[in-house]
Amino acid sequence: MPLETRHSTVCASQEQLNELVLSLMPSQGQWSEDTYLWLTDRTTGFIELTDGYIEVLPMPTDEHQTILAYLYQALFAFLQTMGGKVLFAPLRLRIREGKFREPDILLVCDAADPRRQNRFWRGADLVVEIVSPDKPERDLVDKRVDYAEAKIPEYWIVDPRDETIRVLRLEDEAYVEHGVFRRGERATSALLEDFNLYVTDVFDAD
Repeated sequence: MPLETRHSTVCASQEQLNELVLSLMPSQGQWSEDTYLWLTDRTTGFIELTDGYIEVLPMPTDEHQTILAYLYQALFAFLQTMGGKVLFAPLRLRIREGKFREPDILLVCDAADPRRQNRFWRGADLVVEIVSPDKPERDLVDKRVDYAEAKIPEYWIVDPRDETIRVLRLEDEAYVEHGVFRRGERATSALLEDFNLYVTDVFDAD
């Protein structure tokens, strides 16, 4: 078979396979945890689940990843001294049955924490989100509710738009502000004693 013919056949077969896979995917509102986990086991994209509905998140930008790398390195260095564990997206975090998120950063103060499981985590002590310009309310509003629902003690919202770091601590069943930190200030943690970051360095990490 000529090379061009074989190439056309392969392309046609791949298109047919893609159509078949899509036809087998559940409709919005019909996604189960098992189907969601099956899909996200097979993709490097950022996909979240809420009660049968999936949301595909945008690909991170250079700015986003630069800030993420700086924060991860700072938290990694700090947690090494106390036996904690910090990781970064993509890694699934189960909020509750039927709801999964993929925080930019998530950590536990004890690396042996049983909530830290291989396929996904069942909780965390602190999560970080870098605000995405496509839908800021996702990180500022929606995930504030989600992470409180999961009883995560601390939530950092890093916002490149106004160059602020908002640190929230869980009080009862909702978050309250520990502080909103700007250039020239040091962002501190309510949970991690002695951990702090110079805000200017975070947004000038490049």
